[in-house]
Amino acid sequence: MSIRRFDARYGEPDLNASAKDSMSKVPEVTLVFWIIKIAATTLGETAGDAVSMSMDLGYLAGTGIFAAIFAAAVSAQIWAKTFHPSLYWFTIIATTTVGTTLADFADRSLGIGYAGGSSLLFVLLMGSLFSWHRALGSVSVDTVSTPRAEVFYWVTIMLSQTLGTALGDWTADTEGLGYGAAAILFGSALALLAAACYWTRISRVLLFWAAFILTRPLGAVVGDFLDKPVTSGGLALSRYSASAALLAVMLACIFLFPQRAAKRAH
Repeated sequence: MSIRRFDARYGEPDLNASAKDSMSKVPEVTLVFWIIKIAATTLGETAGDAVSMSMDLGYLAGTGIFAAIFAAAVSAQIWAKTFHPSLYWFTIIATTTVGTTLADFADRSLGIGYAGGSSLLFVLLMGSLFSWHRALGSVSVDTVSTPRAEVFYWVTIMLSQTLGTALGDWTADTEGLGYGAAAILFGSALALLAAACYWTRISRVLLFWAAFILTRPLGAVVGDFLDKPVTSGGLALSRYSASAALLAVMLACIFLFPQRAAKRAH
């Protein structure tokens, strides 16, 4: 027997209660979601490099700054009662900027290289997903509606953003593909995942996380292409102006194409 909620003022059923309870605190996964996600990951690369390189603060200081912003944003996201697009995407930007500086710190300052950093981050990411699934029984974003699920969600996202940064730099720089070829590689991989989503029965949860991870190296190489010197294969644009332009694209998408919260799985 189901228990119905009642409006305390009039003693009538609260028709909005069940609707609210059926919604998660993350956005519905649509084409606009992926466009904003790619813009956010590219912004994370240019903004992260702006702080650590252009401001000459270094990777460790940059990581500390963005980690504090990330912690504050996640706390606000968890305390929020409903889905707020601007807060959600601000938190995503926080994860991708801290991911940029953290990956650079691990790969370059700690001297473990892109291969070592990517391997370590991959293990940590798989461990986060495993722990999440073991604790709550699912890693689907449709289940992200409780503080505990949100903690797993944001830790997993932060690790995926950091891994994606390392993969992008490893592919474009160490493997010598260059930014353009690396962007084509990751873009093609995302296109294959989209095709698999429409024409196969592969787990949608698996495809979502694979796509979510791959958008980060795509953003990393596109961001580097925008701000790296021409002699290195980039366009040598200002990191500040590139970041501002990417932020404008994100804001336009957020306000012109209203997003709904994903329906919560039962």
